[in-house]
Amino acid sequence: MTAEELARKTAAFAGRGEPVSVAWRNVSSLGSAVFSQARSAFETAVHEAGNRVTEVAPVAELHLTLAENPTQNLMVEEARKGDERQVWIASWRRAEVTTAGSPQAATLDKKLVFEQAEPILDAVLIQANLLVLSPVRVALYARQDGPWELRQAVQLNPPKPWPRDLRGRLRVAGTTYQAYLPGLACSGALEPTLTLTCAPSEEAWVLESGSRSLMLAVFAPGRNYFDGRVTTQTGVRKTVAPFFSAAAVEDQGRPLWLLATLDGHAQIFNGGFDPVGAVGPWGSDLAGTEAHCGGGSQVLVTKAGEGREADTIRAYSMVNRVPVPLTAPVDFSGPVTALWPAGATAAMVVARDAETGRYGAYLITVNCGS
Repeated sequence: MTAEELARKTAAFAGRGEPVSVAWRNVSSLGSAVFSQARSAFETAVHEAGNRVTEVAPVAELHLTLAENPTQNLMVEEARKGDERQVWIASWRRAEVTTAGSPQAATLDKKLVFEQAEPILDAVLIQANLLVLSPVRVALYARQDGPWELRQAVQLNPPKPWPRDLRGRLRVAGTTYQAYLPGLACSGALEPTLTLTCAPSEEAWVLESGSRSLMLAVFAPGRNYFDGRVTTQTGVRKTVAPFFSAAAVEDQGRPLWLLATLDGHAQIFNGGFDPVGAVGPWGSDLAGTEAHCGGGSQVLVTKAGEGREADTIRAYSMVNRVPVPLTAPVDFSGPVTALWPAGATAAMVVARDAETGRYGAYLITVNCGS
């Protein structure tokens, strides 16, 4: 789509000959000269399509954002007329693609941390140690210069059989940790010895996004998703559609939450946790980061679809509630089975190798300006 096509869509939306207002924002690395050229090209095309730009009693309000991904420049238009809203994106190839000197270029760094035959539900790096949650135990590993060596392990004894698609989450705070599992709440110490105490519980899980944003969500008993009952960081309680995962992002200074719902899309919520849109189709696993490689923070997303096929993870920025691809996809040889935040700019990914069946825990880091 070109600027001329955007203008034609605008004319059809607002009505030919009707006045429109235009507000602009540049969140790309393009200089003022290119920004002015893009702005002039669009507004000229609007005039040629039969509309006029004015701030006096416009029939439609247009919000244009100049953005970019690793291969293309993007012009994102959000058009509003009363309660109606449309979003379109025009793109053109960048003159210089992800060069070393580009401040907005970004990549995903993939590093294999640990692998084993037993399923991995979550893993947390703690300096020279690694805490691993599996369906049968919590294990603490350590290493100096060689491979990981098992230091200690404590067994899990669930009161009833685990659901088929088991999920679990680790949270470490200093020398203590929590393990969230369906119908079971566990806590323990890392030092001087590894301990673990569990009790049947339906308490909410703490879902973090980056290192600052979090919310509470209730896991559906016997399922592999959250039932929709959430509590925000400010204590507001909401009931939304059931979802697999959640991520907080910043969209040009505005906080948003993205929830990967069961229909294969992601529902968008504003800072007050009111629904404001949807995107997709996306995969069921999301993780937010605080890397600011463009106009806001990034969200890591698995590809749409399920099964045993190879999976990918990609970073997106949100521009006017529209996902803009920021990096090339990172490939895995099999399906991603877990994706959890791991600090401000990274996430821990668990993937099962399609050939060997072994599970690998990978640290995925968002790198800006590489």
